Amino acid sequence: MTGAMADVQKQPDHRNLAIDKVGVKDIRYPVTVMDRAQGSQQTVAAVNMYVDLPHHYKGTHMSRFIEVLNRHSQDINLKNLHSLLEDMKSSLEAGRAHIEISFPYFIDKRAPVSQARALMEYMVTYRASLENHLDLVVEIKVPVTTLCPCSKEISSAGAHNQRGIVRLAVRITRFIWIEDMISLVEESASCQIYSLLKRADEKFVTETAYANPRFVEDIVREICLKLEHYPAVTWFSVEAENMESIHNHSAYAFIERHKNGGY
Repeated sequence: MTGAMADVQKQPDHRNLAIDKVGVKDIRYPVTVMDRAQGSQQTVAAVNMYVDLPHHYKGTHMSRFIEVLNRHSQDINLKNLHSLLEDMKSSLEAGRAHIEISFPYFIDKRAPVSQARALMEYMVTYRASLENHLDLVVEIKVPVTTLCPCSKEISSAGAHNQRGIVRLAVRITRFIWIEDMISLVEESASCQIYSLLKRADEKFVTETAYANPRFVEDIVREICLKLEHYPAVTWFSVEAENMESIHNHSAYAFIERHKNGGY
């Protein structure tokens, strides 16, 4: 008959070094997220989970992260991250807990003229930490179309345009719809991107972009100004990158700001 197995992780460590984050990464996990049009949608997320580790413990119990995730599997959303993180702190005897949840989010988007429908994918990440209070950051990655103002100004016909990527991260104190964040970004570009376009739609997109030229600098500034009207946002970062169509480089701009009342 065997005795109790040793708890190696709980054994003392004499190097006197605390660890800021220890845990598990890249857990593929089905989640249900809130969808303004449909109520909810199911997707698959990549989940990272961490806690701090005091200097006197040799290691953490990795299996407990999965146990916590399974206990909350039917209830993973922005409104319930606080209770999930509390469970992590309690189960792992930690002072701080962190979770990152990244997933593709789909919107049933209509083309601007034909109204043809197709799913459009956006990447979304929730980053939440809990010590004494909940710190919550939502990040979205939005593809856009941009048309160069300089090219339009100096050319007698046409102007070069390209696909751009905008990454917007916001620290929030209350719920904000993913769809509102996406719209805020798309309205700041030369034109939106669509999954499905008929010829009339292509004409509309081309002419709309031509009428609204944008540098990457314009995009980040426009988004910055729009975010001033969101009191729930206490901090944000926004970056725009254009994969230039006539240059062998990308154009890039970045703004980070703390608003009044932010951490």
